[in-house]
Amino acid sequence: MMRILIGLPLLALAACNVENDAANDQMTLTYNQERIEEGVSDVANATEDAASSIGNVAASTGQAIRNEVGDIDIDVNVDRNRSGNAN
Repeated sequence: MMRILIGLPLLALAACNVENDAANDQMTLTYNQERIEEGVSDVANATEDAASSIGNVAASTGQAIRNEVGDIDIDVNVDRNRSGNAN
């Protein structure tokens, strides 16, 4: 999430147009809202894809572990046999 927040100013920068008029000593900065919205949409889609991929990796890893380990039966004897005591 933090990386997305760091990238938002870059999206805004990519969506701006800078015109420098040196003859009149003026600079014009305009933002293209459509380009910003497209950039945010692209970031949201990439984030969704990444989250989906992480979920898929976690599920396949869990299945691989389950396949490798299988079911384990453990039989624990809790009776205590001290020397001199017979069970």
